[in-house]
Amino acid sequence: MRLGLVLLVLLAAAGCAAPVPPQPPGTVALRAPDTLPSPKVAAENFVQVIQQVEPVAETVCAARTAGLSCDYQIVVDSRPGRAPNAYQTVTEEGRPLIVFTIALVAEARNQDELAFILGHEAAHHILGHLARMEVNAARGAALAGALAAAQGADADAVREAEGIGAEIGARRYSREFELEADALGTEIALRAGYDPARGAAYFTRIPDPGNVFLGSHPPNAARVAVVETTLARLQ
Repeated sequence: MRLGLVLLVLLAAAGCAAPVPPQPPGTVALRAPDTLPSPKVAAENFVQVIQQVEPVAETVCAARTAGLSCDYQIVVDSRPGRAPNAYQTVTEEGRPLIVFTIALVAEARNQDELAFILGHEAAHHILGHLARMEVNAARGAALAGALAAAQGADADAVREAEGIGAEIGARRYSREFELEADALGTEIALRAGYDPARGAAYFTRIPDPGNVFLGSHPPNAARVAVVETTLARLQ
């Protein structure tokens, strides 16, 4: 785990936040109250969560995949003005990369929220969602381009249709992917010693995308329900 960038960014934001020693499985330290934490506490919470959740995510990844890199790299995007967000991608070498904006680190109310979000993003990689979205986008582009060409569209119109088709294809199962990642993320956070139900309370404070056609995210109530169902099954 490379915490260099994380620590530099968070220490700058917090003044002098020191990393917290890792705790034994099943224990959680320094949980802030359900109010906006100070920058120092937010930094300490984030470092603690990485130390406890990343090894669990890597263990789950190794157990459930074959030939996939499970060496997660977790960094903070410190650019000003970036909205609270986290996402998963891969480096050029194929290493899974999870990015938190500093705004998200600052607004998380407790370690459980950070742990659930980190587990969710790690789950996207384990479940192969990026690759599946790329396949869906390619299929959507090919179908839309073929239909446009069959209707006599010129080259520019075909390219435009392919772009629209790729976007629709990528979104076709995105809500299902989010719910799948919520379920596995719940398991990862729980195994790391956190409370995913408390973590999922984050959904009560963010705008609800609703049940929008081809929306990229499912309704918040559906996500909370998946967490509750998964916890009932695991416990």
